[in-house]
Amino acid sequence: MVDVAGRWALVTGGARGLGRLAARCLAERGCNIILQARKIEHLAETESELKVLGVEVLKVEAEFTDMDQVAAMLKTIDSFGVDVDIVLNNAGYQIAYRTDYYATPAEDYTISFLVNTTAPMMICYHFLPKMEQRGFGRIVNTTSGIAEEPEQAGYSAAKAALDKVTTDIGTRLEGSDVMINLTDPGWCRTDLGGPNAPNSPESAIPGVVLGAFLDDGHSGRLIRAQEYKGMTIEEAVRAAEEIYG
Repeated sequence: MVDVAGRWALVTGGARGLGRLAARCLAERGCNIILQARKIEHLAETESELKVLGVEVLKVEAEFTDMDQVAAMLKTIDSFGVDVDIVLNNAGYQIAYRTDYYATPAEDYTISFLVNTTAPMMICYHFLPKMEQRGFGRIVNTTSGIAEEPEQAGYSAAKAALDKVTTDIGTRLEGSDVMINLTDPGWCRTDLGGPNAPNSPESAIPGVVLGAFLDDGHSGRLIRAQEYKGMTIEEAVRAAEEIYG
C-alpha cells in the first residue's frame, strides 16, 4: 500500500462534492494537495478544511472547456516546484438530460468531450512523462456507469472515450510503478448526480481514491467505488489487490 504522506496530489473539481471528499481523504493521510476549480475563490472552504489537517494546500483555476486555460493551469502547477505524484481527474460535467434525444445538439458532444475527455487527458499527458522519469505515479480518472441512456449521450460518450484512452495507456504502463486507472463513483447525490441519486457522496470514499493507494503494478482497471463502501483504505487495498493479483 502506498504511503501518500508528504507527497503532492492534484485533485480537479476540488471545491465540492466528490473532489472535496477525495482531497480530504488524501489529506487525512498526510498528502499535500493542489486543488483545481473553475475559479480560485470557489476553493476557499476546501482549502481551510484541509489546512486544519496540517498539510500544504495550493490552488489553481481553469475552465475545462478552454484548452488555453488548461495549459496555463499546468504551467502554474509546474511553477510551484513540487513533484505531482498523484492525479485525481475528478472534475466532470453532465451538460443536459435530453428527453427528446433525437434533438440532441452538436454542442452537447463538443462541450462534454472537452471537459470529460480532452482536459483530463491533457493533464495525464502532462504529468505521465514526469512520473515515468521519477519512477512513481498514480493517476485516477473518474468515469461513469451510465448506460442505455441516449438522453445523456454527450456525457456518456465522453466518459466512454476517457475509458478507452485510459485503458490503452494502461497497457504501456502495466507492471511499472506508474499506474493509471479508472474509478466509477456510482450514482451519488452531488450537484452532477442530482438529489434523486441512491448513494450519498460519502459512500464513494474510499473507492474514488483507492487507485492512489494501490501498489500492485496493474493499470487500466475499473474501480467501482460502491464495492468498497464502508471499508477503510487498508481494507479496500487488500480487497482490490486480491481481485487483480
